[in-house]
Amino acid sequence: MTPETIETYGVRLRPFRLDDVADVAAGCADPMTQRYLDGLPSPYTEADARHWVTEGAPAAFTAGGAAYAVADPATDRLLGTVGLSHPVPQRRQAEIGYWVAPWARGRGVATAATRALAAHAFATGTARLELLAQVENAASQRVALAAGFRPEGVRRSAGRSADGEQRDLTAWVRLADDPPGPSPRPLPDLPGGRLTDGVVVLRRLGAEDADEVYRLHTDPEVVASRVPPEPPARSDIDRQCAGAESQWLVGRAAAMTILDAASGDFVGGCTMIYEQPAGQAMLGYSLLPRWYGRGYATRAVRLLTRWGFDHVGLARLWAGTLPENVASQRVLEKAGFRREGLLRGRLPGLAGSRADSTMFGLLPGDLAS
Repeated sequence: MTPETIETYGVRLRPFRLDDVADVAAGCADPMTQRYLDGLPSPYTEADARHWVTEGAPAAFTAGGAAYAVADPATDRLLGTVGLSHPVPQRRQAEIGYWVAPWARGRGVATAATRALAAHAFATGTARLELLAQVENAASQRVALAAGFRPEGVRRSAGRSADGEQRDLTAWVRLADDPPGPSPRPLPDLPGGRLTDGVVVLRRLGAEDADEVYRLHTDPEVVASRVPPEPPARSDIDRQCAGAESQWLVGRAAAMTILDAASGDFVGGCTMIYEQPAGQAMLGYSLLPRWYGRGYATRAVRLLTRWGFDHVGLARLWAGTLPENVASQRVLEKAGFRREGLLRGRLPGLAGSRADSTMFGLLPGDLAS
């Protein structure tokens, strides 16, 4: 039986046709599609596309899933693919996935197609849909949020690249009875993509910052105030930077680089770790030693705290420092934080030792006092 055509949310989901072969080949050979879609042949040829159109897509329906061409309702040209796989009938569950051709990106096609197929799946008996994306694939996770999916965690080494490398996948889920519309964002994007006071600039940390972040956290003066006081492995820094936007999107942490506004030079980094149930967040920051003594850390903390209160809606911010880190304590006090006490043995040190932590807190009213 020929699958029905679904036309809603500004896209058309229809069965594949032989005249889609060239577009399927071009879309699946695109470097971005190759990077984020596990299991594609590489190089991807028109022969591969023809096999998909004539055998692969029909087989998906036979197996209880779906594989639709996403087409422009006005021209019927292929824009991408959306489908259901790994059905678990006893759980009324399936996995939803998609790719969008290069000529159709930036138009909301993936979100529209995901919403359209999800609505159809729920209307025909599915209770739970999973959407899996590589941790570094922030664009796909933004689609998940816009389509009403919620984060459920990371599946370690659940994906496999063409070269055999295991990859972590983030799991996003939508249930049939979830509220309509996009999922809420606990941590919104920065207004205009950055925060600035004219002297320093804060912007979201990304994979492109890995070299500078590694240089920062392996500097001996910075290492001395790390917890524990050890330099990180380069692989950990690469993973941190590549996954920073994902952490932001799921509402766990907002990691930012600190830049000099005049030169654009890398100054350091700061992070807000969101403790959502408590309505509070922890702040952390580090600067390269060459920027010490210029007030940059205080400026960065002030920008971050104002964003946290005004845009995230926090009720409280807190930070901790080693008791001997007087410079960091002065930064917090200049930014309005108040000393709240000492937690003995709170932090891990070297060789199994423990270190005390001096605690500081900031409430929204403190900024006006």
